[in-house]
Amino acid sequence: MAYRYWCGECGFKTAWLGESQGEQRLVEHYAKQHPGIRPGGQVESRRKRPDGGSGCALVVGLVVLMLILAAVYRR
Repeated sequence: MAYRYWCGECGFKTAWLGESQGEQRLVEHYAKQHPGIRPGGQVESRRKRPDGGSGCALVVGLVVLMLILAAVYRR
């Protein structure tokens, strides 16, 4: 899973990172931008796509290949 941490004091948010990395970035942000305030805010989570999101491109590629083969063997 990937996590994005949002600052409770301003509009800062981390990139999508692992849980410990995101938390560490938020702690560093608070230390630099909001000294003396305990880190707070929200945590957003999402599942990482196991295939990198290329499933649609694969299907389109197969359809194009089938159309080309159908056109070649139609003669």
